[in-house]
Order: sequence, then C-alpha cells, then structure tokens
Amino acid sequence: MAAEISIGTGMIAIGASLALGLSAIGTAIAEKSIGAAAIGAMAEKEELFGKALILTVIPESIVIFGLVVAILILGLAA
Repeated sequence: MAAEISIGTGMIAIGASLALGLSAIGTAIAEKSIGAAAIGAMAEKEELFGKALILTVIPESIVIFGLVVAILILGLAA
C-alpha cells in the first residue's frame, strides 16, 4: 500500500516551488535588461566592465532570497 500524503503537505510543496520558480523568472527578466544595457555600455567604453559585471550579478540575490523562503516553507512540512 502506498503511503498517504495529506493535502497540506502538497500545498506546502507547491508554495515552496512557486517561491523559487517565480523568483528565478523575475531574475531572468532583470538579467535580460541589465545584460543588454551592460553589453551596449561596454561596446562604447571598455573600462565599464567592472561596473557592468557588478550590476549583472546583483539580481542573482533575488534567487537566493527565493531559495531561503522555499527552505523556510519546507520547514513547515516537518
């Protein structure tokens, strides 16, 4: 016989996956805009590489926050 899983556990799993997935999609949209602008700026002035790299990496923190929220949500299932 298969073990039964409550609907609450499933909802917690869906919530955790939404927290991580939607934050990743938001980061992808931000990276697209920032990356295009950074490449355009570096095409004109190559010394802007450092600033462009920093600005491109900043949105990655959004995914880290989404991962932390997902882990906290999964902590409710235990």
